[in-house]
Amino acid sequence: MKRLGGAISELLVHEYGRREFLRRMSDPFFFQSLGCVLGFDWHSSGLTTTVCAALKEAISPEDFGIAICGGKGRFSRGTQDEIAEVAEVFSLSTHRIESLKYASKMAAKVDNSCVQDGYQLYHHSFMVSEDGDWTVVQQGMHDRSARRYHWLSDNVTSFVEEPHSGIASDRQEQAVLDMTSSGSQEARKVSVDLVRDGPGWLKTCIRVPGQPMIDDYLPCAPNVRTLVMPRGHQIPALSERTVEALRRAYELQPEKYEELVAIRGIGPRAVRALALVSELMYGAAPSWKDPAKYSFAHGGKDGIPFPVDRRTYQKTIQMIENATRAAKVGEREKIDSIRRLHLYLNSSTTAGG
Repeated sequence: MKRLGGAISELLVHEYGRREFLRRMSDPFFFQSLGCVLGFDWHSSGLTTTVCAALKEAISPEDFGIAICGGKGRFSRGTQDEIAEVAEVFSLSTHRIESLKYASKMAAKVDNSCVQDGYQLYHHSFMVSEDGDWTVVQQGMHDRSARRYHWLSDNVTSFVEEPHSGIASDRQEQAVLDMTSSGSQEARKVSVDLVRDGPGWLKTCIRVPGQPMIDDYLPCAPNVRTLVMPRGHQIPALSERTVEALRRAYELQPEKYEELVAIRGIGPRAVRALALVSELMYGAAPSWKDPAKYSFAHGGKDGIPFPVDRRTYQKTIQMIENATRAAKVGEREKIDSIRRLHLYLNSSTTAGG
């Protein structure tokens, strides 16, 4: 997988450039197809971690102008340090380094706190080019099911509004608090206003620990009529840790929702509480729609749809490596022949062949 993944990546960068490589890694369909071409099972959560690990080993920053930082579990926690190390290789400015670290941190925090779909993140890969462009591929698990989140720097105009290039999942969940949806814009604004007003009164709107969840009536701020909670709209009691984070946010007086989310300690509970109180008090409803939106070339490791054909696998590697070497010295016949084969196969499929 390392050798074939490296060969495909080298050809991709040579043919289309570093930006296109990152764009394709940010496409959940291309990424899934790549994993299957490398021989992994389409339905296995290990496809994400294994493909990223194989590419990380295969891609040399010095040769490709691209580096892959982070990984699964404890390796994800070293992403910030790896970004700093790679930045030295690419001679990136201090400002650029900090912006890359911020992008890595915010991508993880947004998918863990602002998209509350029940999937706990355990894998975070940050792919960066010497031009400063980046892609994030991260994954969470829930009830033995995986969900993969893709980001691309070219598409991110805001970390908290429609930032994903795609989300791959086996299933859609019934109720997902998605504060990144454009439909949650008003809820984001009200959440910031609530924090700027101070968390003291907000705590009185939430039942203390040990009491039942709120699912009938909620007494709110003065001069606001008691509102009836929609069925299933429950607000857990705010912990002292969450209240302390809200107090810190009040002291910092964030101007925008992204600034609020970036504050240390503002996690899923604070985001959820603010969103629900925003709806109850001001009718600023957040989105509850799940934002989550394939191919074997060499078989699969579990024998489905057929066992991995190692001989064909090796031939594929050799063909791609030879074509790339030839292209580097100006001989394009082999790459052109691959393209012609692709066109022929597409025309045959269209014609029903």
